[in-house]
Amino acid sequence: MSGSDGGREAVDLHTDRPHAARVYDFLLGGKTHYPADREAGERTLANVPTAAVTAREGRAFMHRSVRHLAAEAGVRQFLDIGTGIPTSPNLHEIAQGIAPESRVVYTDNDAIVLAHSRALHTGTPEGRTAYIQADATDPEGILGHPLLRETLDLSRPTALILSLLLHWLPDDADAYAIVRTLVGALAPGSYLMIAHVANDIFPTEQVGAVARDFKSSGGQMNPRNRAEVARFFEGMTLVEPGIVVPQRWRPDTPPVEVGAPGAGPGDGDVPVWAGLARI
Repeated sequence: MSGSDGGREAVDLHTDRPHAARVYDFLLGGKTHYPADREAGERTLANVPTAAVTAREGRAFMHRSVRHLAAEAGVRQFLDIGTGIPTSPNLHEIAQGIAPESRVVYTDNDAIVLAHSRALHTGTPEGRTAYIQADATDPEGILGHPLLRETLDLSRPTALILSLLLHWLPDDADAYAIVRTLVGALAPGSYLMIAHVANDIFPTEQVGAVARDFKSSGGQMNPRNRAEVARFFEGMTLVEPGIVVPQRWRPDTPPVEVGAPGAGPGDGDVPVWAGLARI
């Protein structure tokens, strides 16, 4: 494994306010979180009781989409931005389990993710994994990072993984411009995967309450509807079944039913839109 330690100076982990990676870890049942993260996670569960299931289904969608990319689409390079705290099986474990020569670059802006990535993001001898401490709001910095350039050859097809990331970007960030910049650096035949919290599946007040809670505690959350998520894929060819809730994207088993009757397009839906498209 290779890694970027972001320097040796002390890092402020901002443990007094919730961080997306740590709240996600809490919802997944992990142990790498602080009181502010747990409090935010509990409030999220109070507003959306299916939030923990949603986190698990979002991760399961990542697993299935990566398996499709490695086994069926022949992709051997992956750029995962907003990777979160490592939880096995990680992306590289899935990709390299199918194609040991696969190369993976992880990126996140939480120093706790950095610490865990040093220990857990190990790869096969044939392939390579690397971690970059960087922020999604600086796509040029990510694309130009020496470690990314050493690990990935962007003239070859690469899968860009943005799993449950884009809704966490701050209000002043242009999420569409960020995605365009990242996609614009990739070779034809690359892929874009997105999982994004939705505001048009469950009753609006439920997801809206979660978004307001994060903003009041120093974080941010900007859910989008299906049409707004589809804009990220403009000019690309969606892989069937298109943009759907995650547990309905090529499920290995019958989709888990978690929603309340009448909550949205399907009674078992979770408030996330998910899709994969060829560039």
